[in-house]
Amino acid sequence: MPTRTSIALALLLIATPQAATRRLEATPQRPFETVFYMRNNDAAVRSFADNAAHISIVGPQTFNISADGELRGSVADRITRIARQHDVAVMPLFLNPGFDQDIAHRLLDDPVARARAVRTMVDLAVEEDFWGWQFDMENIHASYRDRLTDFYRQAAAALHAAGKSISIAVVPTDGSSGNDDFSTYMQENWRNSFDVAALAEAGDFVSWMTYAQHAGGTTPGPVAGLPWMREMMDWALAQGVPPEKISLGIPSYSDHWLPTYSDAGGARVRGRDISFADANELAAAAGAEWIWLAEEGVNYTFWRRNVTFEWIFREDARSFARKLDLMDQYPGLRGISVWVLGTEDPAIWKVLAER
Repeated sequence: MPTRTSIALALLLIATPQAATRRLEATPQRPFETVFYMRNNDAAVRSFADNAAHISIVGPQTFNISADGELRGSVADRITRIARQHDVAVMPLFLNPGFDQDIAHRLLDDPVARARAVRTMVDLAVEEDFWGWQFDMENIHASYRDRLTDFYRQAAAALHAAGKSISIAVVPTDGSSGNDDFSTYMQENWRNSFDVAALAEAGDFVSWMTYAQHAGGTTPGPVAGLPWMREMMDWALAQGVPPEKISLGIPSYSDHWLPTYSDAGGARVRGRDISFADANELAAAAGAEWIWLAEEGVNYTFWRRNVTFEWIFREDARSFARKLDLMDQYPGLRGISVWVLGTEDPAIWKVLAER
């Protein structure tokens, strides 16, 4: 006897055979495709509800994948309700929890686990009316690059057959190997894990994560400086990735660096992601003034607390607008992928509305 899933799948194949390759239609509020990521917290949901007219696809980061291929998670009803009300496509993300490398490698080594994961992706996409799925598997050793590509191709074939879409969040690279231990570590475990040309060919688009240039484990610096973003874009296009398959990653969060201490790790400087509102509050409490770094397209500030300095590089509407200008410098891009709802400067929505 046919199951509810198999009946729905058959209907989808009849009714929407081209759904997987069709880009979401632009509207006056959405001049290009806008992917906004979110978690299920009050700030993110509130921002989604207030600004859904400017969002084409919402990407809830609410699913984990296990080493045996089980997808665990859900999209909260309050998120799907807003999406339905405003005709926003829902494309959940799944990740190896905590970006655990061992979990990712064990999954990629196991064809049975991969097949189980793909079946679940199709079933959930059909039953929950998801537009598709986005892979967000990170911290994968470069030696597993081809296995990740094979898994993605397998999922893409199954989801496309079901009339669904697929994309992948890609940690960007410019192909350089670096000449220090940190750069080598990043290239071997994060940046060289993706065959971006093959992934773009297999799926509908890649979210080229041109953010986290500086992050928790680095020295203070821009979350996504403009020269660095251009380097990443130039490299992707040089690999033959079609512009229409690239969704440009843009941060809406800011970063704060401060000295920390723990018995396990000792004394160290550590960065953390913070919201625009928190960045302003911290700077105001310290009496610090914002400095515009024109070449990088970002505001930053620093102040002394006790003996050492704390730093913030703030993403705001001005920096968001400068990053959106890259859409003009690289014509034909599919759109933008913004991490993450609830942390943004509220004025970015006016910037989007005026594009």
